[in-house]
Amino acid sequence: MYVPSARTARTFYSSLCFALLMSLPFVETATAEVAPLTVQEKFYLQKIRPLLEQKCLGCHGSTPDDIKGEYNMLTRDSLIKGGESGEAAVTVGKPEQSPFWNAVTWKDDSIQMPPQERNRLNATEIADVKQWIAQGAIWTDRELPPLTTDNASQNTATTMSTSGGQSPTWTNRTYEPAEIWAYQPIQRPPVPWNALAEKQTSRQNPIDAFIQRKLKQQQLPASPPAKKKALVRRATYDLTGLPPTLKQISKFEKSQGQFDWSQLIKELMERPQYGEQMAQMWIDVVRYADTSGFANDYERPNAWRYRDYLVRSFNADKPYDRFIIEQLAGDELAPEDPELLIATGYLRSGPWEHTGMSVAAVTRQLFLDDITQSVGVSFLAHSFRCAKCHDHKFDPVPTRDYYRIQAVFAPVQFADRKVDYQPYENISGFADMKARTERLLAETQSQQQLFKEKTDAAIAAWLKENGYQNLKQVAADKRPPLRWFGLTELEKSLLKINNKRIAYFERELKRYEPYAFSVYNGPPNNYRSTKTVNLIPGAKQKQGEIQQTFILAGGAITAPTDKVTPGVLSAVAGSNSVKEPNAWNTIPQSTEGRRLALARWIASSNNTLTARVIVNRIWQMHFGTGLVATPNNFGQKGDSPSHPELLDWLATWFMDHGWSLKQLHHLIMTSDTYQQSSHPVNAERVRTVDPSNRLLSHFPTRRMTAEQLRDSLLSMTGELNPEMGGPGVFPEINWEVALQPRHIMGSVAPAYQPMPLPEQRNRRTLYAFRYRTLSDPMLEVFNRPGSESSCERRDETTVTPQAFALFNGQFTHDRALALAHKIRQESKTHEDAVQLAFQQVLLRVPESSELQMALKHVQQMQTYHEQHPPQQIPLPREVKREMIEELTGESFSWTENLDLSENYKQDLKPWDVDAATRALAELCLVLMNSNEFIYLR
Repeated sequence: MYVPSARTARTFYSSLCFALLMSLPFVETATAEVAPLTVQEKFYLQKIRPLLEQKCLGCHGSTPDDIKGEYNMLTRDSLIKGGESGEAAVTVGKPEQSPFWNAVTWKDDSIQMPPQERNRLNATEIADVKQWIAQGAIWTDRELPPLTTDNASQNTATTMSTSGGQSPTWTNRTYEPAEIWAYQPIQRPPVPWNALAEKQTSRQNPIDAFIQRKLKQQQLPASPPAKKKALVRRATYDLTGLPPTLKQISKFEKSQGQFDWSQLIKELMERPQYGEQMAQMWIDVVRYADTSGFANDYERPNAWRYRDYLVRSFNADKPYDRFIIEQLAGDELAPEDPELLIATGYLRSGPWEHTGMSVAAVTRQLFLDDITQSVGVSFLAHSFRCAKCHDHKFDPVPTRDYYRIQAVFAPVQFADRKVDYQPYENISGFADMKARTERLLAETQSQQQLFKEKTDAAIAAWLKENGYQNLKQVAADKRPPLRWFGLTELEKSLLKINNKRIAYFERELKRYEPYAFSVYNGPPNNYRSTKTVNLIPGAKQKQGEIQQTFILAGGAITAPTDKVTPGVLSAVAGSNSVKEPNAWNTIPQSTEGRRLALARWIASSNNTLTARVIVNRIWQMHFGTGLVATPNNFGQKGDSPSHPELLDWLATWFMDHGWSLKQLHHLIMTSDTYQQSSHPVNAERVRTVDPSNRLLSHFPTRRMTAEQLRDSLLSMTGELNPEMGGPGVFPEINWEVALQPRHIMGSVAPAYQPMPLPEQRNRRTLYAFRYRTLSDPMLEVFNRPGSESSCERRDETTVTPQAFALFNGQFTHDRALALAHKIRQESKTHEDAVQLAFQQVLLRVPESSELQMALKHVQQMQTYHEQHPPQQIPLPREVKREMIEELTGESFSWTENLDLSENYKQDLKPWDVDAATRALAELCLVLMNSNEFIYLR
């Protein structure tokens, strides 16, 4: 049996193969048309034929002129016969003796089919093949009969109208209604008001009616309202990501009536911090970072303008449908509007690189795959990636749709557009930061010039010694190595390192020039991730044929099959342009307007997914888990809605109210469901009936996010700088991590250095410069997601390193000391200081027993610190680097100066304060590590 290589193996996607299958002579007699299918024939049609079509025929049948290994699998006889080896591939009735079965099990290293890891058969598929061979390898060219009226009445399964799969078996596949709920039109279910107890109509919230109906069905009592302090803290964190003040809590505790709660929510949403909190949510979804990732993790100098666009959009309560269109097609909608050009930074938010060692067609395809997937999960809660290689195994997403959606982005080319800074953008501090980068660039270039001069001198000496006047007189094969002649091995290595540093600083300088990280439409362009700026080419260069899109067999660019035109997800109700084309579901084939048409299809009230998806994300912000627990996956393998009627009701309400996110927040937060206590009335019943609290009999307790922890600690000490926007800042992180080498394509990037002044460093975490290859360990250990793939819902793990970060970490110790210093300045006695510590961290006064224990602890710590004065720890002034020289294999080292350490103003340190302050800081540290502070209830 011939075993094709992994490179030549293909997954079948060609319509030609189906035509060949249908043209084969039937093996049944003339009466077979009316004879019922046998059990074995049904098994073949349901299990084996789709498997052969998806996994095998790409190399063994789709192209008759290119049958790999002469092994044709289009008929039973040829499949059994085998290929060029002359050995039978199938021994009927004996799977273990059949090379075909051995190949699909991957147990024999010499025969593994399909050869690509991603196309391997799973255990169920292997078992089906074994059963099929054991039962006689029964084959039929007939089709499964369509559902009749009689059997349809007994079976609720239905087919889906799509653009068509790669086989009729997939196209005619049936689905249970529960599997395809997301593709059905959004309903407007009646509010089950009778589920609520009698109360004033003006205070009834439809959300409570839907929630109470489910609770009553499961005999679960709802928890009573939470205390006012808990509500204020809950709401303030939800809407701003920051803690409330004691004054705000006191004001609300003295208030009366529901109106005051409503007013508090509105006031919180009018704070500028609301947009920052919402932007943080969206950044998780779209994978924003300030660098490109991979081996060339260079800075994206102007990506920060997209991040700030998000903050402005949420603060302005931009209608969500408009928000979608601006990010997908702002440049097509209004090409002269600076804000919309910045908005299209969404299209480039994923990691990407193209270097001299890359294949342009491959990196281009990686971008197209990335943006197709990103659009799917961001707006439609669909991971399209599964359909890249084959028709989706579970959802009605044909491969054809994957590439039709991808064709929408075929004209998209990268561009750093010249867009003037707007009056509302923060460019303060540019002069000082730019001057530093220019200085570092000049210093590096100066060192390179010295190397060049040394090389030139060595060449001149060599020419004189060998009797030449100039290099032109020397044969090319006899010339010395001009690049580094006369340099030592260390100097040769430093020459290469400096070249990377120059490229790094040149890119950093673009941070201070008015470019927008954006796109344009046109034919393929020659861009590289190592290029500092990609400008829009002139009109002449923009002429040419737009990249065509083909279905790629197995997702391989070397195996194009059918050409496709731009389209949408056809399974969505009313969206099948193949059967029922209309202005809404049809994408133009012109260069301009494809993305705008797709954006309008997504941002339409007719789309069954979009409103449901964003409503679900907002619900998750408030309750920790969405009504659908998998916000990026509304497909069959995602979670089913816990309250499907409520999800639809909220979606219709949201669209009716102008796609306003602020109004949606207000509706959710004014419900009794949101305001209830986090303590269940009947905990035992909850553990038995609803252990994950999906029915919301009580408010779910959850931990602060990593960003909320950091920002809260800075806020309570008074160190948080509320300045908004601008390029990413560089806060102080663990010094050992900061000074670890970060490799940039064979070299080392300049060391991470925190900014010299506390007010520069202590901005909100949202504005911290975000590398893809360097994480703040404190944020990472508290489950801040990476920026490589979309995060639908953050993990909330409890692991030992969290204690090291929060109890032993330098950042928390510095905050505890800063808080203790602040309290000592405001208090007269030890008791006053302890009282203030509790109020600042836990937002309450200590109980009597807590006060006594705290006072005792502080006194003991003061005695300890008086006896153990701290030793001053100097800041690092330089870092030693070491690498292996790729040309010689020898290790070499050099020293990198840390220039920002020279004028570095440290946060308050133990040697700056007395023993009493250090002792109080010990108490503050304990309180900062308490569950009462870390968790929201």
